[in-house]
Amino acid sequence: MLALSGATSAASAVGERHARFIWLLLAFAASALSGCMPATTQIASADPADPAAKVAPIGYRSITAPYTSLRPATPAPWRDRNQAVTPRPKQDR
Repeated sequence: MLALSGATSAASAVGERHARFIWLLLAFAASALSGCMPATTQIASADPADPAAKVAPIGYRSITAPYTSLRPATPAPWRDRNQAVTPRPKQDR
């Protein structure tokens, strides 16, 4: 009788391991398949795939509009240019 109860407990231990393995396998499959699900987030504004969605008007601005050519430029005398940028002496000395 003792040997028979030992065999029964061994069989139940194998059954528990098998059940744990099944649950582990199911949890792994569920987590692996959850990556295939589309994200279900709220769209803050209009759906971009909606062809009737309102969009901002398109405008054109030239990137070279404020450009003015500086060529050909005649060089100024260096002495005049240097004196134009030198600091002025203080008058109180």
